[in-house]
Parts: sequence; C-alpha cells; structure tokens
Amino acid sequence: MSRIMLVEDEEAIAQTLLYALETEGFTTTWVRLGHEALASFAAQDIRLMILDVGLPDINGFELCREIRRHSEVPILFLTARHGEIDRVLGLELGGDDYVTKPFSPREVVARVRRILKRSEPKAQQEPLPASSLEVSVAHGRAVYHGVQLRLTRYELLLLSVLHSQPGRIFSRGVLMDAVWTDALDTDERTVDTHIKTLRAKLREIKPELDPIQTHRGLGYSLQLGS
Repeated sequence: MSRIMLVEDEEAIAQTLLYALETEGFTTTWVRLGHEALASFAAQDIRLMILDVGLPDINGFELCREIRRHSEVPILFLTARHGEIDRVLGLELGGDDYVTKPFSPREVVARVRRILKRSEPKAQQEPLPASSLEVSVAHGRAVYHGVQLRLTRYELLLLSVLHSQPGRIFSRGVLMDAVWTDALDTDERTVDTHIKTLRAKLREIKPELDPIQTHRGLGYSLQLGS
C-alpha cells in the first residue's frame, strides 16, 4: 500500500483525512509539525505528502522547499489562503496540487489517487535547458532565450504555472484555479485565449519552436527544447 504522510496541526481536520485515506486503503502517517515531518520523512518510505501551509512552527512553503532539496516526493498542499500568488508559489516550489479549506475529504482522496497515478514511472522527459526560459512572478518578468517577454499579469501567472513543472499536463480547471482566482465572469475558454497569446509572443522570439503543447481533452503542458 502507498504510504501517505499528513502534516496537519488541527486534529479535527487530520482525523477526518486519516479516516478517509485509510478507508480507501492508504497507510497514513500523521505529524503535527514541520520539524516532525522532516525527521519522520527521512525514516520512512513516503509516496506522497499532504502538507498544510499554515503550520505553527514552519511555513508549509518553507517545508516544501526543504523537502525538495533531497526528494521529488509528490506534495499536495492544504491551504486556507485564496490568493493566486500563494497558489502559484506552491506550484513553483514543486507542489503537485493544492486543496483550499474547507474541502471534501473525498476530493482530497481523489486528488491523491490522481497525483500517485501521474507520478508513476514514465518515459524520461527531455530536460529543460536552464537558459531557455526563466520566469519570476515575484519580479514580474519572464525571459525566453535571452529576450524579456512583454506579458500581461495573467499571461505571466499562466506561464509560471506551466513552467513550474515542465512536461506536466495541467488541466484547464487547475490553470483556472491557480491563475484566475479573483476574476469574475470567466470560464475555461479564458485559458485557451491566453494560451493563444502566449504562443504568439513566444514564437516572435523563436518562430521554429512551439513550446506550449495542447493535449486534447486533457489540457496544456510546457515542453522546451534547446
């Protein structure tokens, strides 16, 4: 059975998730603090982490950054934050998905199953050259093959999410949740429109390349070559 580590300081939330996960056949380790998680993670074979962002001893994003120094274990964030920057930051740091509180335990289990399935060994992706694309939401800039892109706010956020995990297919729903959290009267066609403008701006710099790939019925991914 896949062993899940749950890092959550609120007992009521933890117990609800433990019951839901173990009912579905997952073996789960529960710790309350980030430093406990680091010590326990090193001693166990963990397949996936469910990580609360608002831990009392260490910020969940900082804990994710520490885990990513030596492991690529999938991470699902639990967060009470609704800001788009927080969601994008979680993905940029290496998070695989996130759930906003309050949430349904069944939704968390479904996301865990999806992440584990997606993380099964696959054919090796072509590596991303360090100089091909650099994206920084914090600094409001993106550089593609040495040329700074002129992007709108939503184009930058969208590109940042895609760039956070090259090769991963992001569904339109995930992209909407990560980028357009504060926008009204939008739908998934908004993603398609911004993908189109992003492609055009990237092709202005490298007409021979098409780094944003469409996966019919699934979503979009970023595949950058040299």
